[in-house]
Amino acid sequence: MSAVDGEPANVGAWASGAGPPSPSTDAGTITLVEGSSFCISSSSGDVHRDHPHGLFVADTRVLSCWWLAIDGEPVEPLSALEDPDEPYRATFVGRTGPRRWLADSTMLVVRNRFVGDGLREDVVLRNLGPEPVGVTLTIGIDADFADLFAVKEGRVRPARGVHVEIGSASLSFTLPGTTDTRGALVTATGEPAVSPGQFTFQVVVPARSSWSTCLALEASLSGRRIPPLHRCGEPVHASRSATRMREWRLSNPRVSSPDRGLVTAIEASARDLGALRIEDPEYPDCPVVAAGAPWFMALFGRDSLLTAWMSLSLDPRLALCTLRTLARMQGTKVNPLTEEEPGRIPHEVRLGREAALVLGGGNTYYGTADATPLFVMLLGELDRWGGLPDEDRAGLLAAADRALAWVDEFGDADQDGFVEYRRYTDRGLANQGWKDSFDGINHRDGRLAAPPVALCEVQAYVYAAFLARAELADTDGDIRTAEHRRRRAAELKEAFNQRFWMPGPGAVAVALDGAKQQVDSITSNMAHCLWCGILDEDKAAAVAALLGGPTLNSGFGLRTLATDMGAYNPMSYHNGSIWPHDTAIAVAGLVRYGFVPQAQDIALGLLDAATHLGGRLPELFCGFDRDEFGVPVPYPTSCSPQAWAAAAPRLVLRSLLRLQPDLPRGEVQLAPVVPDRLLPLRLENLPLAGGRMEISVRPDGYEVSGLPASAALIGPEQRDLPRSG
Repeated sequence: MSAVDGEPANVGAWASGAGPPSPSTDAGTITLVEGSSFCISSSSGDVHRDHPHGLFVADTRVLSCWWLAIDGEPVEPLSALEDPDEPYRATFVGRTGPRRWLADSTMLVVRNRFVGDGLREDVVLRNLGPEPVGVTLTIGIDADFADLFAVKEGRVRPARGVHVEIGSASLSFTLPGTTDTRGALVTATGEPAVSPGQFTFQVVVPARSSWSTCLALEASLSGRRIPPLHRCGEPVHASRSATRMREWRLSNPRVSSPDRGLVTAIEASARDLGALRIEDPEYPDCPVVAAGAPWFMALFGRDSLLTAWMSLSLDPRLALCTLRTLARMQGTKVNPLTEEEPGRIPHEVRLGREAALVLGGGNTYYGTADATPLFVMLLGELDRWGGLPDEDRAGLLAAADRALAWVDEFGDADQDGFVEYRRYTDRGLANQGWKDSFDGINHRDGRLAAPPVALCEVQAYVYAAFLARAELADTDGDIRTAEHRRRRAAELKEAFNQRFWMPGPGAVAVALDGAKQQVDSITSNMAHCLWCGILDEDKAAAVAALLGGPTLNSGFGLRTLATDMGAYNPMSYHNGSIWPHDTAIAVAGLVRYGFVPQAQDIALGLLDAATHLGGRLPELFCGFDRDEFGVPVPYPTSCSPQAWAAAAPRLVLRSLLRLQPDLPRGEVQLAPVVPDRLLPLRLENLPLAGGRMEISVRPDGYEVSGLPASAALIGPEQRDLPRSG
C-alpha cells in the first residue's frame, strides 16, 4: 500500500495514499498528545509519509498518510489552532482556491482533530457564497505500521505485507507478524465511495450552509482492539481526555506574583505535565509522567523519578504511581542483553516492534546507574510529604531494599565503595547517567572517560538513598536498619570527598574512570552533589563560586560543561548546552548550602529564559552567553514539552521558599528567600498529606494556612538542612 510521493495532476494519481504536494505556505508541524499516543502532522493537518509524521499508538505508526483534497487540489492552509489546555486536539482552517469566475474563495474547510488511543477528525465544508457549490472531497489514507524508532531516525522502508480490506464505509489495514498482528480500522460517515487508500465524497454544499463528515481510526495490537477515547457522534467535552484534563486543572495549585515570567512558567509546567501523563492499561487510575513529546512518550526510570520528585508540590500521586509502576518492573534476574539485574530499576520501557532490537532484546531496558538510588530517594521524600499510604508501605520498602541490595552488589561490582557502570554488550548505552550521549563524560582535555565509570552525582544519589532508607526505618522503629544505612552514608561521604575532590580548581570531578583516576572536567554534575548534601561544608563555597561564575552560568541557566573545557560546545547535547532541570537542581543545591545570592541569580535567569520561550522550558537549549544574543538559542531537536524541564520551575519555586515537609517528624520547614522581583507571592491549593495549604510571602514576612493538624511550622531560626534534597 505504500508509494513514493510524486507530483500528481489529478485525484486518481493520489489513489495510492501518497498524497498531494504540500502548498508552499504549509510550514512547521503540529503535535497532539494524549497519554502515550500522539500525532504529528504538517500545519495544514496533512500527514506525509516521507516526513516524521503520523499517528503513533503503542510506539507504532498506525497512520502514515492522511491528506485532504478538494476537486483534486490541496487546501490552502489559513491557520492551525491549538489549545494548550487541551493538548489532544487541534483545528486546521483552510480554504479552497477561488472558482474560475470568482476573485475569492467561498469554501472554508475546517478539520477538527482529536487524538487519544486512536484518532477522530471532523471535516466541515462551509459555503460562504450565495449559491450551492458542488465539490469532490478526497481523503487519502495509508498505514505502514513503522516502528517509532524507524520514523524518528528517517529509515522507514516501504511497507510490505500490509493487507487492505475495503468496506462500505471503512478501510482496514492489517500487518500480520510472527509474534503479533497490528491493525488500523478507519471509518467515515457521509456515504463515501471507498477505494484502496482513499475515501471520496461527492458533495453539494447549500448556499450559506455547511456539510460535514466524521472519520475515526481504531488501532489494534496483537489482535486486541484499542478503544479510541474520541468516537464519532459522542460529545468531545464528555470524553475521558477532556474530563481528565479538567480534573487536572482544577487540582493544580495556583500561583500569583507580579512577575509574569514566573506565573507563565508555572502555568505551562502544569499544562505540560498534565499532557505528559501516561497510564498502564492494567492500572488505568495510576498515571506516571512520560519523558517527553513527541518521541519519548514512554516510561523512563530516571526521568519519571526526578520529575515526580520536582512535582511533589503539584501532585504527590505522580510520585506514588511512579514508585508503584517501577517496583513492578524492578529487575529479578541477570540478562546481559537488556542489562537487567536483580533489584535494578528500569531505564526505558517501549512497545514497538523494534524495541527488542533497540533495547537489547526486550521491551524493557535496564542500563542506567542512577534510577535505582533515585527510586529510594523518591520513596523517602514522598513519605516526608505524607503521601505514602499504609497499604503501599511494606511493598515499596521491600522494593527499596532490593534496590539498595543492587547498589551494594551489582552497582558496586568491584567493591570499592562507589557505584559505577559498564555496559554488558555493544547494544547498551555507553554512558548510563543522565548525560547518556556517547561523549557526555569527558576529561578536561576532551578525552572520553574509559569505563567502568563512577559518576559524582550517582554517588550523591546513593548517599541520599541511604539516608532516606534510614529515615523510613526510623518511622517504623527499625533501629538496626536506620543505624546501618546512616553508617553506610557516612562512609560513602568520607570516601567521596577524598576521591572526587579536586583542590586545584576547587571542584568535584565529574567521575572516576576505569583506572580509578579523576575525570577532571568542570561540569554541572557537581551541583547535584550539593542538592543531595554529600559535599563537605568546607568545599561548598568553591563549588558555589564556579556554579555562579561565567564559565558555567550563562545568564539563562547553567551550562552542562564549563566554557574552558576541551569538549565545550554550546550547541552540543551534553557538552555546554543548558538543561532546565539541571539548572533547577543547582538552585536547590545552592539554597541547601546557604548560597542564596547565587541561587537567586541563576533562578531568575532561568525564569527569564522561560519568558523568552513563551513560558514553556524545552528539554535543553544552546549554552551561548546571555550577553551574546540576548535570547535563548533553541537546540534543534529538543523535546517540548519534556517532563523534567516542565517540572523545573516548580523545583525552583520550592527551593526559593525553602519548603521542606517532614510529616513523620511532625514538621514543615519554611524559610523563604524569594527575590523581591517575585513578591508579593501567593500559592494556593498546595497539596500536602491529603490536604491543601496556602503560603503568602511579602517583603516583610510570610503566612501559612492549611497545615496538617499534626505538623508544626519550623521557621528560619529553627530550620535544619533538608536531609536529601
